[in-house]
Amino acid sequence: MKKIKVGILGGAGYTGGELIRLLIYHPHIDICFVHSKSHAGDNLFDAHPDLFGETLIKFTDTIADTVDVIFLCVAHEESKKIVVGISKKIKIIDLSQDFRINSDNERPFVYGLPELNKRQIQQAINIANPGCFATAIQLALLPLAKHNLLSSDIYISATTGSTGAGQSLNENTHFSWRQNNLSVYKPFVHQHLAEIIKSITQLQETFVNDIVFIPQRGTFTRGILACVTIKIDTAIENIIHLFCAYYKNHPFVHISDKPINLKQVVNTNKCLLYLEKNNNQLMIVSVIDNLLKGASGQAVQNMNLMFGLEETSGLRLKASAF
Repeated sequence: MKKIKVGILGGAGYTGGELIRLLIYHPHIDICFVHSKSHAGDNLFDAHPDLFGETLIKFTDTIADTVDVIFLCVAHEESKKIVVGISKKIKIIDLSQDFRINSDNERPFVYGLPELNKRQIQQAINIANPGCFATAIQLALLPLAKHNLLSSDIYISATTGSTGAGQSLNENTHFSWRQNNLSVYKPFVHQHLAEIIKSITQLQETFVNDIVFIPQRGTFTRGILACVTIKIDTAIENIIHLFCAYYKNHPFVHISDKPINLKQVVNTNKCLLYLEKNNNQLMIVSVIDNLLKGASGQAVQNMNLMFGLEETSGLRLKASAF
């Protein structure tokens, strides 16, 4: 089988580094270039020491037009500027938030949550990769939305690791501040709320209730644990059945009958869900790796679907449990 030629823009950051790590051993991929203005001419392992001994590819400051797909791992608002100069013959997977809500009329983007839009992704030319919080929370809610069971306000408390803030240093990512600490940020107004509401209403058009989302910064490096609560009268056995049926053909989402934790998903493209009910209060716990299922892993999953590959290609990863 002819290998798919890949280019990566913004390859020096966390998501770029994880994308490289996944793609250098992907059986159907040939990385043609990794773009970075600040690291041009350097080895990839100069920016990503975990790649030392794995590849001799160097960063470049040029963008080749001979690739089949380009991954955009650039800052928000940058993707909009970059896509203008990319040939429409080249497929794009954008990991920023630029096209998640409002697509480009000249170059339409499909929202790349495979557990919601798999068929559209398989036919897409351009993909807007979902946000990390949005992915964890949507996967906790989609089966209920499909059956019009979201009839009350939704309350969400979700904690992310420090890599969710990106590689640039600031007060909130500094070791001395983050270690042994916990804080709330962007309560009620986090940017991923718009994605969550859009996906819910795609399945349940009648949804009009509030979503109260309280994001938190954790003291760990990677992963997201989201705890979602909602009032619902349906028996827990029936709800679990709905979840299992919804995710039956989605290889990365699993329903656990025991309480779950972050170490079960770190370094994987999995999402684990755990459901528990107390009277009419339903709790759904969702855990993902924010850099994989919440970013680069999901981007590779989308690429696999776009090119007709096995959905799990290059993504069969075991969790780092210890």
